[in-house]
Amino acid sequence: MLFFAEMGADYIGLGPFRNTKTKKNLSPILGIEGYNDILNECAKRGIDIPIIAIGGIKTSDIAELMETGIHGIAVSGVIVNSNDMSGDIEKMNSIIKKK
Repeated sequence: MLFFAEMGADYIGLGPFRNTKTKKNLSPILGIEGYNDILNECAKRGIDIPIIAIGGIKTSDIAELMETGIHGIAVSGVIVNSNDMSGDIEKMNSIIKKK
């Protein structure tokens, strides 16, 4: 991550959080533990580039993910597969704003 920060990246999309059908050939699944480990290591090294969690994120994951110190989430499956897109987006935004 230090490489990307030094090269001027604005943010890093880090994942996948869990398995997702959106992408093929995924990197290893990180889960909460992976995000905690990576964000702790970034803090130790003074890397403060915004990190966005990606990959298989569900609405029920958002609160716990935000507690890791990430700056945000990227979702596609939750929205694409939603029966109430506006309601689901409002719910996700509400969870994020609480953190």
